[in-house]
Amino acid sequence: MLLCIDAGNTNIVAGIYEAVPEAGAAPRALGEFRLRTVPSKTEDEYATQFKAMLADTGVECSAIRTVVVSSVVPPLTKALLAMGERLFGVEPLLVGPALYPKLPVTVVAADEIGTDLVADAVAARAKAPGAAIVVDFGTALTFTAISSGGLIEGVAIAPGLGTAINALTNSTAQLPSVPLVAPPSALGRNTVQAIQSGVVFGYAGLVEAVVGRMKAELGGSATVIATGGLHRVVAPLVGIFDAVEPSLTLDGLALIARAVGPLGR
Repeated sequence: MLLCIDAGNTNIVAGIYEAVPEAGAAPRALGEFRLRTVPSKTEDEYATQFKAMLADTGVECSAIRTVVVSSVVPPLTKALLAMGERLFGVEPLLVGPALYPKLPVTVVAADEIGTDLVADAVAARAKAPGAAIVVDFGTALTFTAISSGGLIEGVAIAPGLGTAINALTNSTAQLPSVPLVAPPSALGRNTVQAIQSGVVFGYAGLVEAVVGRMKAELGGSATVIATGGLHRVVAPLVGIFDAVEPSLTLDGLALIARAVGPLGR
């Protein structure tokens, strides 16, 4: 079995796959789980959590033969790699610039782009052979543009919906914390609805505007894919998405394991 770990600023999401996908085959996911990101946690603490989560899905640690890690939280990376080696007895494959020449996409600004965005691009390339735009609704809202030739042309980054609403409510004395759902009207009738209107409908317009500009610069045509934990908030409000793939990043990590070859098995 293959374990893919995507360590983000808010959550660590792990996906269990039947095996490293064969050439031409789509990744076959058996399940996934998520943990809260706590950079100060030790290898031992994460080992305990991962072992318990795997047990809940009925998977023995000994069944995991390959581990792939993407981390955008540097203090956490070392602990996750050590945990993987200790718990599964394999050296985890860490996604980074050293691997990019083996991937089916061409990565520019290799030392700057997030490894999760590279995984998104790899998965998008497999699902949409032409030009594609991935909109990832995470702690940050990211837009990754991939040309029809497989070049990651560029990225746009904005604060994520949760980040924006937390910044608003935490920095003002009289605004309450509110759930991230669309209000019944853009005309907020109370404080909660007013915040929801500004953030949710505002972000719907932001997403449409950035995707429209990117699509034009890619030549006018691109498959637009939504992913990330908060896609459910905005995706139903706009008509620009050709597909919604909640596990796109994990699928990309599984495909990276295939692209790397024997080192990833």
